[in-house]
Amino acid sequence: MTSPPCPTVPLANGLQIPILGLGTSHDGGYSHDAVLYALRECGVRHIDTARRYGCEAQLGVAVRESAIPREDLWITTKLWPGDYGGLAAKQACHASRTRLGVEYLDLFLMHWPDCMVAGRSNREVRAETWRALEELYDDGVCRAIGVSNFLIPHLEELKEDCGIIPHVNQVEFHPFQQPWGLVQYCQDQGIVFQGYCPLAKGEALSHPQIQRLAAKYGRTPAQICIRWSIQNGIVTIPKSTKKDRIKENCQVFAFCLEPDDAAALTALHDGRHVGWDPTHVM
Repeated sequence: MTSPPCPTVPLANGLQIPILGLGTSHDGGYSHDAVLYALRECGVRHIDTARRYGCEAQLGVAVRESAIPREDLWITTKLWPGDYGGLAAKQACHASRTRLGVEYLDLFLMHWPDCMVAGRSNREVRAETWRALEELYDDGVCRAIGVSNFLIPHLEELKEDCGIIPHVNQVEFHPFQQPWGLVQYCQDQGIVFQGYCPLAKGEALSHPQIQRLAAKYGRTPAQICIRWSIQNGIVTIPKSTKKDRIKENCQVFAFCLEPDDAAALTALHDGRHVGWDPTHVM
């Protein structure tokens, strides 16, 4: 049984990104059978990956085996800082496309704001890299371009140095890490905010407040967290390699959290990171 159609969020260029997707990762964060199940049985049409995760080629095989038309899928991948720069970024993009077996990427993201290039400022390398992404976008190689883990100062510099404002900013977002100032900034700039780690790498699932709401709504703690995220308008990409968890994570469109319950989750923010913390990156 397939899930109801997934709502979409409009990007500044008019494209529609599904508000819920399937994340992948390195270190055991990819399962061929799970991706096929998500695509064929759960109605997932949005998949997020990255060069760093080392699973682009495997994901490409799963996409082809699913027999879902390419135009019905949203595929995101990311550029690792080791490939930053003008020519290097373009070459890395084409290599990712080749591994994925696609003619174009729906979304291509700069993965991290620290460029790690000796003798050059992060700002200079970010701008050079972003201009390469702009060219890939203008050429139709990438239907949308964006960044990941960028904070307001990083975005402000890009706005000053380049021509296209990122379409998406993908940042850690869950009940314990709620960067509302960044969310508001992105909304004001027409940047879609996308959240990763919506379950705080499992830390949220045992929280008494979240368990209480799960019991109240007859849902799982994971569904409560994901529903809260998308109810806030956040494009959300939970990761799982287990079929039952993927099915569970997709079944979040048939209920809504009441305002007081959503507010109770918002009150859980304590600033903790379960992923990378970009606040030190200049």
